[in-house]
Amino acid sequence: MIATALAFRETGYLPQPFVFDTNDTFMDWFNTAYWANRPGAYDVWRSIYPPLSFVFLDLFSLPGCYLQSPFHARDCDWLGNTTIYAFYVLDVVLVWLSFRRADPRTAPMRTIAFGLGLPLLFTLERGNLILVALPAFILAHGPLVTRGPWRWLGAAATINFKPYLLLPVLAHAVRRDWRGLELAGIATIFVYLVTLAIVGAGTPIELAANTANWVVFQSGQVWNEIHYSTSYAPFLLIRNSQIPVLQFVPSRTVEGIEFLVPLVIRASQCIALLALAGAWLQPRALSHARIATLLLAAYLVTQSPGGYTQTFLLFLVLLEPWKGLGPILAIVCAYLLCLVADWPLSTVLELATNSWLSGRPVTPSFGLAIGHFVRPGLVALMLWALALDSLVRVARAHRFHRPTLGLA
Repeated sequence: MIATALAFRETGYLPQPFVFDTNDTFMDWFNTAYWANRPGAYDVWRSIYPPLSFVFLDLFSLPGCYLQSPFHARDCDWLGNTTIYAFYVLDVVLVWLSFRRADPRTAPMRTIAFGLGLPLLFTLERGNLILVALPAFILAHGPLVTRGPWRWLGAAATINFKPYLLLPVLAHAVRRDWRGLELAGIATIFVYLVTLAIVGAGTPIELAANTANWVVFQSGQVWNEIHYSTSYAPFLLIRNSQIPVLQFVPSRTVEGIEFLVPLVIRASQCIALLALAGAWLQPRALSHARIATLLLAAYLVTQSPGGYTQTFLLFLVLLEPWKGLGPILAIVCAYLLCLVADWPLSTVLELATNSWLSGRPVTPSFGLAIGHFVRPGLVALMLWALALDSLVRVARAHRFHRPTLGLA
C-alpha cells in the first residue's frame, strides 16, 4: 500500500491493478446515484441492480448535484462522498469486531490485511455498493450475531444489493437450518417488494432481461473482465478479442490456457460439490461460515462478477482458525490476495486523460500482469484447500455420527 501511495504521489494516478479509467473514480456509486435521482434506471440505463440500490442512493445523495452528469456530481455531492468513506470505516470496524470475537490473537493482523488490502481498497476506489452490503454480510454470516432478526435482515439486504450473495445463504439449507433459511427468504422478498414499490421499477422480468443484455455486453469487454478477475473463465475469450495477446504470449501458451482453464473450473466445481455433499451427510461437521465459503468460492471460480467480490470471500476465510493444513493454506492465499501490487509483463493500453484523485492530466499505462494469472489461481487454491479439509472433517465425523440422509 505504501508503494502504491508513493507511485500515486509521483504519477498522479493509482497504478495497476486499480481501475485504468483514472478520471472515473467512484464510478459505481455516482453513475448509479445519477439514475437513482431520475427515471429510466431499468428501461434506459438497463440496470441489473435490484431496487434497494436505488432507494439507498436516493436517500444518501443530493438531488441538485445530478442535474448534469455523474462527473459533476463527484465534486458536488458531499453527502455521497462522505457516505462512501463512512461505510469504509464501518466495514473495517465490524471486521475488527468479528475477527476479535473469532480469535483475539490474530485479529490485528487480519484486520490490517483486510482493511488495507487490495479487494476492499479496489471496492473503495470504485465506490461499489459492496461497501454498503458488507456490514449486512458480516451480520448475516459472521460471529457478531448468531441468530435473530438482525441475521435474517442482513441476509435479505445482501441479496437485494448483490443477488449472487444468495449462494452463501444456502448454507442454511445444507445444514438443515430450515427456519433460518425460511425467515431469510421471507425477509428478502419483503425488502424487495417494499423497495420495488418505492422505485416503481425493477420487476423480475426487467431484471432478467437486463441481466441477459449485460451478459452479452460483458462478453465483448474482455480486458475489463481479465483486469481483476476471480476466475480464469474470461481468458477463454482472449483469442477472439481485440487484445493483441499473441504479440506478448506465444500461441502455444494460449492453447495451453484454453485447455487448462475448463479443466480447472470443472475440477474445482466437482471438489466443491463433493465437499458440500459431505456437509449434507454430516451437518455438524462444518460451520455455517465454512459452507458459505465453499458455495461462494465455487461461484467465483466459475464466473467473475469482479475482483472486489473477493471482499466477501476473504472475510469468511479469515474467520478460519490457523489450524490444519487446509485452513492455513487458504489463509495464506487470502493474505496474498490482499497485496496491493502487481507486476506488469507488457503494456496494452496507454491513455492520455485526467486523474480525478489528483486533479491533473496523467498518462497511465496498463497491460498484462502477473496478477491476471495468479489471483484466479489463488481463489481456486483456496477453494481446494478448504474443500479437501472439509472432506477430512466429514470422514472423521462418520466415526461418531451416522450419516444423515433425510431433510430433518
